[in-house]
Amino acid sequence: MVGLKPSEVPPTTAVKCLGAGAAACFADLLTFPLDTAKVRLQIQGENPAAQSVQYRGVLGTILTMVRTEGPRSPYNGLVAGLHRQMSFASIRIGLYDSVKQFYTPKGADNSNIAVRILAGCTTGAMAVTCAQPTDVVKVRFQASVRLGPESHRKYSGTMDAYRTIAREEGFRGLWKGTWPNITRNAIVNCAEMVTYDIIKEKLLDSRLLTDNFPCHFVSAFGAGFCATVVASPVDVVKTRYMNSPPGQYRSPLDCMLKLVVHEGPTAFYKGFTPSFLRLGSWNVMMFVTYEQLKRALMKVQMLRESPF
Repeated sequence: MVGLKPSEVPPTTAVKCLGAGAAACFADLLTFPLDTAKVRLQIQGENPAAQSVQYRGVLGTILTMVRTEGPRSPYNGLVAGLHRQMSFASIRIGLYDSVKQFYTPKGADNSNIAVRILAGCTTGAMAVTCAQPTDVVKVRFQASVRLGPESHRKYSGTMDAYRTIAREEGFRGLWKGTWPNITRNAIVNCAEMVTYDIIKEKLLDSRLLTDNFPCHFVSAFGAGFCATVVASPVDVVKTRYMNSPPGQYRSPLDCMLKLVVHEGPTAFYKGFTPSFLRLGSWNVMMFVTYEQLKRALMKVQMLRESPF
């Protein structure tokens, strides 16, 4: 490390995990209303409590929520969302490079596309397994409709939601929808991480851009678009299944079939616009912040290790 700049020193796994979690939380703080709007649009037509309220478009959904439920409603579930990102992003993003290196054959100069996809699937599945309860609570809060101060509120807070779900539905309730969520996040993680990895690599190899903000922005935007296109159908099924009361659907497959029968195949792309706005903006903010945090954390580490 002697004589190297922070940007030239390979970040450690701990730095990557910490940086990914912190960057994801920052991105969530700025884009959470878009995620809540996406959830409301995805469950529209399913939730009986929401039948009197119709949502139209991203901005219309957010404005309707503010008007009918108060200005804080777009941030319902934010605490659980931050819990989720700190554990989820730390694993799926922070461990991606390490898992990719593990799968790369010895002696190979670069990881091929199959290795990158496998690494994305692996870290995505690991992250869901650990962070699923936080996702369940987040979706429950985002999907809950409160029409006025006198309306019933099922959970008094985030920790109460964890306890209530465990008490009423068992600990399995906290892992409800794990399989569709693993499927969804394996797809999303592959689309995000592999696309970002490849675009950034090509831009740097061709010397069109250097390893700075424009390069990170273009790579992250492309990753967000690809992730939205391939993951939207699974995301709709995951949201419907996780938000459903016990007994409504026998399985994620049953949820998918009922969705097609009752609402048609276009229902798989309900909430596509907020999904893209959210994933696109989230990816840009997260990856740009992540790259800067890695450099800052490595600089701090080098200063601590320096004898002078």
